Amino acid sequence: MSAVKLHNIVKKFGDFTAVHPMSLEFPEGSFVTFLGPSGCGKTTTLRMVAGLLDPSEGDIYVGDRQINDTPIHKRNLGVVFQNYALFPHKTVAENVAFGLKYRDVSKQERQKRVQEALELVQLPHLAQSYPKQLSGGQQQRIALARAIVIEPDVLLLDEPLSALDANLREDMRVELKRIQEQIGITTIFVTHDQSEALAMSDILVVMSNGRVEQVGAPEEIYTNPTSCFVADFLGTSNILEAEPQVRDGQSGLFAQAVGFVPLPEKQMKKVNGQASASLVIRAEKIQLLAENTPSDGRIEHQGRIEAVDYQGQLVRYFVDIQGHKFQVLNMLSIGGALTEGQTVSVRFRPEDCIAIGENT
Repeated sequence: MSAVKLHNIVKKFGDFTAVHPMSLEFPEGSFVTFLGPSGCGKTTTLRMVAGLLDPSEGDIYVGDRQINDTPIHKRNLGVVFQNYALFPHKTVAENVAFGLKYRDVSKQERQKRVQEALELVQLPHLAQSYPKQLSGGQQQRIALARAIVIEPDVLLLDEPLSALDANLREDMRVELKRIQEQIGITTIFVTHDQSEALAMSDILVVMSNGRVEQVGAPEEIYTNPTSCFVADFLGTSNILEAEPQVRDGQSGLFAQAVGFVPLPEKQMKKVNGQASASLVIRAEKIQLLAENTPSDGRIEHQGRIEAVDYQGQLVRYFVDIQGHKFQVLNMLSIGGALTEGQTVSVRFRPEDCIAIGENT
């Protein structure tokens, strides 16, 4: 049985359709992430599951229960919002216990479950503190403890890490995933941050303009995007207009910037019978070398570095190849970064390229 099932759900606000027909099922214990830019419909979808918005069409199931008409407090869902929504006048223990007060749970059992929830988030020593005395990361953990103490069927997380600084955000995503795996709860997580989505998810749902673009495991979606939107949004990609061709018995794509690129059969199957396509080359799959470096069998072109974006271990280069602009991500070499204005050898392997048909 699926933990959560969305059957042809739609959400309209007047004449505007925020979520187009969507049908998805998520297995028990999975960590599901809705990923997409602002306004794509991901938070609207989460709010429909939570009961904060009613779907205009379709049905929502948690387990075998259809919950469209079930009040929020009877859906047995744990929710953590972006702003945590802790009560400032209540202690940490009182905040965590809040949801248990409206369930038939004895005082002794409440105290036991609050203590267990605080130990799970590794903050039992702060039980008598108040929210204003906590750091952002601690507040986030308390909000999570309050959501899981009621033993919900599903945990819903609406960009809970977005208010944290970069270093703490990375630490907390590891901690959040640890807690989710430890208690085994089905979790639906909303974010616009691709690194969070890739690092945390079992199932990734990429959305754009109220529609699902692609669903699958993070690695599968990253290595095999089915649309130019997904290729562009997830990671850094160079997307070239191309034409399917056959040369010397080898099928491939021809793009003005890089010429003919022979591609594996599994890539060419995506564009069979189509007049045009897109050739995707991930930025990290391109290698930049100084001129006159011996060739290693890769496709090679001459380019000129127009800008250098130093990022620590990584360097992002903006490279001009025959008037076409490319982005390249390379590890910082021992001799330091290549320099702006430098002419370089630009190399990539055909097997690292992705074909996307014009009809996707």
